[in-house]
Amino acid sequence: MIDRYLPDGPTDMPTVVFIHGGYWRPEYDRDHARSAAAGLAAAGFPTALVEYRREPGRPDSMVDDVAAAIRHASSEAPVDNGILLVGHSAGGHLALLAATRDDLPVAGVLALAPLASLTEADRLDLDDGAVRAFLGSPAPDRPDLDPGALPVPGMPVVVMHGEADSLVPVEMSETYANRGDVRLHLLLGIGHFELIDPTHAVWSGVITELQGMAAVSGIE
Repeated sequence: MIDRYLPDGPTDMPTVVFIHGGYWRPEYDRDHARSAAAGLAAAGFPTALVEYRREPGRPDSMVDDVAAAIRHASSEAPVDNGILLVGHSAGGHLALLAATRDDLPVAGVLALAPLASLTEADRLDLDDGAVRAFLGSPAPDRPDLDPGALPVPGMPVVVMHGEADSLVPVEMSETYANRGDVRLHLLLGIGHFELIDPTHAVWSGVITELQGMAAVSGIE
């Protein structure tokens, strides 16, 4: 399922596929990300806010849904200049994972407070066993779904993470960024949800990062 948010006027910006978070839990759907999707459209980015099945123990259905949504958003993009992925929290995990695939039309990724390592999130028992609930098994059993165990995507990747985030440790993003050509933007005094709040001062930084990514990717 995809909700589309379009700019008011013509734009040559790439389409953004926004993947919401919620620790892959069934109770957290895309509703909490609607204001962020609207904010992206207001900044000139045609935006597809996607939904995915959140069925504990069936991670492949979530991954398949995200891949299908990316392909569909690309097929209906108003401008054929690639797809930028924006993912928050668990959505950041899904975005980084999708970017490792060579069969999806992804030109860049902006990961906001991402769960970039399933192994580390499992070790820390984040959100009371969220990783094992998501996978149906310990993280080491599915390295194919762990961005921290896969090669860094061969495209522009930017990670933004608040240093005051109490839900996803900022060290996870630091470790991920140290593995390859990833630009890490640490935000002093910022927690977990400010990054998807268009009314917060940090939002302008999110837009700036996307604009820069579009330019670097040659798709502005």
